[in-house]
Amino acid sequence: MASSLWRLATSLTSTPDYNPTGIEFWSNPERTGWLTKQGEHIKTWRRRYFILKQGKLFWFKDSNVTRASKSRGVISVSTCLTVKGAEDVLNKQFAFEISTRDHHDTMYFIADSEKEKEDWINSIGRSIVQHSLSLTDKEVVDYDCK
Repeated sequence: MASSLWRLATSLTSTPDYNPTGIEFWSNPERTGWLTKQGEHIKTWRRRYFILKQGKLFWFKDSNVTRASKSRGVISVSTCLTVKGAEDVLNKQFAFEISTRDHHDTMYFIADSEKEKEDWINSIGRSIVQHSLSLTDKEVVDYDCK
């Protein structure tokens, strides 16, 4: 129970079947696509399908995402400090990283091409700005009104 509350409080989780956001990630996402993600605890690389919507980056085992789909994890972009290329850090082509406020974690990803890498970095970067915790209530974009 305490670990579930901690994950909810930090808005960062990779626990399977965990989606406390209430966001309809299956409907009109801002960005979707396949990335290879490094595991948080066991540092293996796994290909996952990612969806960026309303300030959350979800990942799934497959691309057939529906209302019944369970995310394998989610990152709240409001906890992200930076998103940038990481090819030099990982010595892997098309790599990028997201660093978060939570425990100063850094997550690593590999795109399929330079264009995909840049597109993800730009999309996540825009979302970080839009959903920054420093925004006032009047500046927050309400996606439900669009």
